[in-house]
Amino acid sequence: MLPPAPGPVRSPASTRPAGSHRALVAGSVGNFIEWYEFGVYGYFATVIAAHFFTPEGGSEVEALVRTYASFALAFFFRPVGAAVFGRLGDRIGRRPTLVLVVCLMTGATTLIGALPTYASAGAAAPWLLTLLRIVQGLSAGGEFGGAVSVMTESAPPGRRGRYGAWQSFTVALGLLAGAAATALLATVLTTSQLNGWGWRLPFLLTLPLGLGALWLRLRLDETPAFASAVTGRNAPVRRPPAAETARAVALGVGRLTGWSAAGYTLLVVLPSYLQSTLNATFQQALVATVLANLGFAASILPAGVLSDRIGRRAVMVAGAVLVAVLALPLLHLVQDPGATVYAKGAALLGAGAAVGLMAGPGPAMLAEMFPTSVRYTGLGLAYALSNAVFSGCAGLIVTRAVEWTGDVDVPAYYAAAACAVSVAALLTLRGDDHRRALR
Repeated sequence: MLPPAPGPVRSPASTRPAGSHRALVAGSVGNFIEWYEFGVYGYFATVIAAHFFTPEGGSEVEALVRTYASFALAFFFRPVGAAVFGRLGDRIGRRPTLVLVVCLMTGATTLIGALPTYASAGAAAPWLLTLLRIVQGLSAGGEFGGAVSVMTESAPPGRRGRYGAWQSFTVALGLLAGAAATALLATVLTTSQLNGWGWRLPFLLTLPLGLGALWLRLRLDETPAFASAVTGRNAPVRRPPAAETARAVALGVGRLTGWSAAGYTLLVVLPSYLQSTLNATFQQALVATVLANLGFAASILPAGVLSDRIGRRAVMVAGAVLVAVLALPLLHLVQDPGATVYAKGAALLGAGAAVGLMAGPGPAMLAEMFPTSVRYTGLGLAYALSNAVFSGCAGLIVTRAVEWTGDVDVPAYYAAAACAVSVAALLTLRGDDHRRALR
């Protein structure tokens, strides 16, 4: 990790409460749209598989695997987006870069809702979908680093954890909004309507959401930390050696491994897993996902606030240990046909809450690892690489592993192993990083 600068947390004099609140909203709104879309894609994975990846004679399992492969491909373009847009954001500013990425994300997501299917466009359909997923991956890679930089650099003294937690909180809100939109459509439309054209509506809804996000970001001021760095550039800005930044990125990936793997396994992949492995109905799978995401959402902001008091390390390690220890018992409870609905609901809420303990302090923890000159790039790359490997591949790994081994406990093993890795990396955190100034 890059060495922290000593001294108490300071906030530039130009930071005003109104500006901080505006930065909080403008920074988080793009993240909400991103995760709303990724949630919808995950919830409709089986429907998308049937429309885009099932040529005549293809099996449903193979189509689902191809759908998750497209899902993973978008994640593997996130590090590219993080590097490209991060470099841009560290040179020309957070605001213009965030305006660009929200335009790209909105355009690509809206077009998915208008794509022709395999039945009408043949082999071109999956390629067009994959191309749009790549654009989404690039823009999503540039979203996180910029949004977290804006939030943490604009945060009042002693509140970086709270402000950064809003980035994770909008992940939960986006996933819940995607689940709510999907559940509403599944309720008001017949199965044939939902599978025929209803699945397109949540993607098309991204257009007005994206236009609202664009308006907010156009009104956003540059962050005090970046503005200060720009005005001081009559003297050269110190950029840490590339090897030093690379080591910090690698450490950041390790610290996020549990959050990435457990979060996607429990919050996004769960619906398709329950349907394909445990023969749950679409509605039952959605209810389970909503409960897990409610637990996730409920713990994020308290975890961020708590990390401002006792430190990022204690809170994040607690979340990772809880998932590692309880993943298998909780999954067994969900699988048990004799367990009550209330017990299963409590298990799902608890699993989501444990992930939230890692997600709440996570953004501030990453921001504190990098100086202003490389913060957008560094934290964006750490997050994107972790998500590419451990989130984007979650559906693919879990689906294939269950198919090959016949072991329905694979999701628990995957989440627990990833969290064990995170515990080791998180223990290297300094206990007082949350009290030190951003460099």
